[in-house]
Amino acid sequence: MEDSAELESILPYLPLAIGSSRRLLWPSKVVEALEAMSRGPDHSRVNCGEVLSIAISDMRASLSLADPLALSAPLGYALFFDELMSSADSRKWFAEDIPKLANLLLRLPSLLEVHYQNSRAYGYGLRILGPQQPGMVLLSQELIGALLACSLFCLFPISNRGLKHLPTINFDQLFASLYDSYSESQENKVRCIICYFQRICLQMPTGSVSFERKLLSLEHHPWQSFLSYPYADFWTKSTIPLCAFQVHSSGLIEDHAIEALEVDFANKYLGGGALHRGCVQEEIRFMINPELIAGMLFLPSMADNEAIEIVGAERFSDYTGYASSFRFSGDYVDKRSVDSLGRRKTRIVAIDALCSPRMKQYKLKYLLRETNKAFCGFLDQSKYSQYKRLFKMNSVQLNEGSSLPNKVKGESRTEEVRKSDEKSWHLEDCENYIGIATGNWGCGAFGGDPEVKTIIQWLAASQALRPFISYYTFGLEALQSLAQVTQWIILQKWNVGDLWNILIEYSSQKLRGEADVGFFAWLLPSLPK
Repeated sequence: MEDSAELESILPYLPLAIGSSRRLLWPSKVVEALEAMSRGPDHSRVNCGEVLSIAISDMRASLSLADPLALSAPLGYALFFDELMSSADSRKWFAEDIPKLANLLLRLPSLLEVHYQNSRAYGYGLRILGPQQPGMVLLSQELIGALLACSLFCLFPISNRGLKHLPTINFDQLFASLYDSYSESQENKVRCIICYFQRICLQMPTGSVSFERKLLSLEHHPWQSFLSYPYADFWTKSTIPLCAFQVHSSGLIEDHAIEALEVDFANKYLGGGALHRGCVQEEIRFMINPELIAGMLFLPSMADNEAIEIVGAERFSDYTGYASSFRFSGDYVDKRSVDSLGRRKTRIVAIDALCSPRMKQYKLKYLLRETNKAFCGFLDQSKYSQYKRLFKMNSVQLNEGSSLPNKVKGESRTEEVRKSDEKSWHLEDCENYIGIATGNWGCGAFGGDPEVKTIIQWLAASQALRPFISYYTFGLEALQSLAQVTQWIILQKWNVGDLWNILIEYSSQKLRGEADVGFFAWLLPSLPK
């Protein structure tokens, strides 16, 4: 196998070595253990969770992995496979699924070699997609299955992951948490993961999944092939029309009927607490679409000007509930169509919001941070040439003096000027763009103002030329009037700059103690209390 910068960057984080023949390989003792497991429990004696945890420890020793597993991980494996799983399911798991997963792991070196051969021409090879490095990794679902089997067997080296700001990747904490502080929701997270492995052992999927680090550059060079980080003046002067806004008081983002970019309310470390005790929006998505976990292997934490977009992750599990009420409810058959790269048309964008921002969320610095974070995620950077033209046009000073719209300025703009503005921003085939499916991003546990966060996402989606936002309120009481407010704003024919300036005025008053109501009531005092 030819050396490559891509392989060199990821190799310290893989459990494989390069042999004298320049080929990837497992250590011989690991091969022996996997071959024994592949022949079934009569050969390997791996017939229960307790023995599986011993086999895992032995393989880790053969890999010279010095970092210990989470202390209670062996007890967690034993608890799940020997007590929580039914006897029939456990026998089937160890007799049929463990041998197939062992075979899949034996093929990991060859799967990686084929991957690098196939990706050489396109630059989509597996590598560390480091901070401030926009790029894409394209993996087959079979290779992802092998990588996640490494996670199940806790075979990834982790000693230097912290230095690279990489998330957790082995499953030891997932199982340890099950034993240390048992909850039904944690058990059902594990059931989702086991469902995934059972499904790929029954029939290996043949598609692919892409992982992209997106970036708004902090440097401004005219020759760069990606977009620059916008400052307040950019948003103030934008004349992009606001996109359509659809409100759903019930339903889930992942069940959105029309193709859309689905928002993951992310931690800056991709996956958040998915492999620990977390069980809210991001963690649930990673359980029902486990292929998302593969990105945790090679995607370090996100900076303020970064987002991560994942296309093609298949859904394997159905569920009910949320947080402590989360329950696995059986197989889910994903019927979404695939694109030319073999990716399912499921587009997920991970954007991390400010955590516990309190009053600072109304400061301009942090309004910019949140708006640009969403903008980075919502941009389709493959349409760079169109965005570059918009950035150039939007950098031209459009107004002298105040840019506040009618509500604040007390002035009116003529319909003729408004139509001229809208025409100048018109792009052909805009209806072919994919919209945004989102909800209460940065609210809940993160503590953001849901009314402000709603407006921020609308601004970002509109500026990114998305045709619509489908907003799922999850029944949040603070957003009961969302549909009424967004309809009123659309009737005013405000553009992005108008709404941004209104938001800035409200936030300034909020900081000065002059606004003691939410944004919606401030904007429309006639709203029912």
